[in-house]
Amino acid sequence: MVSNRMPISKAGDTSPRMETMIQMSRRTTQLSKSGPRRIAAALLPVAALALAFITTPLLHASDERPIKQRFSPTYPELAKRMRVSGVVRVSATVAPDGSVSSTKTVSGNHMLSGAAEEAVHRWKFVPASAESTVEVDVSFALAQ
Repeated sequence: MVSNRMPISKAGDTSPRMETMIQMSRRTTQLSKSGPRRIAAALLPVAALALAFITTPLLHASDERPIKQRFSPTYPELAKRMRVSGVVRVSATVAPDGSVSSTKTVSGNHMLSGAAEEAVHRWKFVPASAESTVEVDVSFALAQ
């Protein structure tokens, strides 16, 4: 029986990229001939890694801590005059004792973000065993 495959050196293309592609193609062909159990065993590490990446954001999103004391923001005078309203999302780092150690605006109007951060920085959360990060929404609405 004569093989249709030519060695890479005789084919004229010896680039490392081409060699890698050919090796991957041969491994895939070998896996497809080897049966479902070997294919499943080969794909198991990939599936485990994908699952780890998918569940990581979900674990961080459950970092909610109940608010013990909330302070309303002071509406910025310029924003009032310009009739600016909306919601500002603030990320707050909460110390184990429940005090807010740092704040950062995630989204919202820049004119309102400073007042929102100042208000959230004064909030008190329920104490916990470790530091955590929570995201809170601060609403600014003008009286009609």
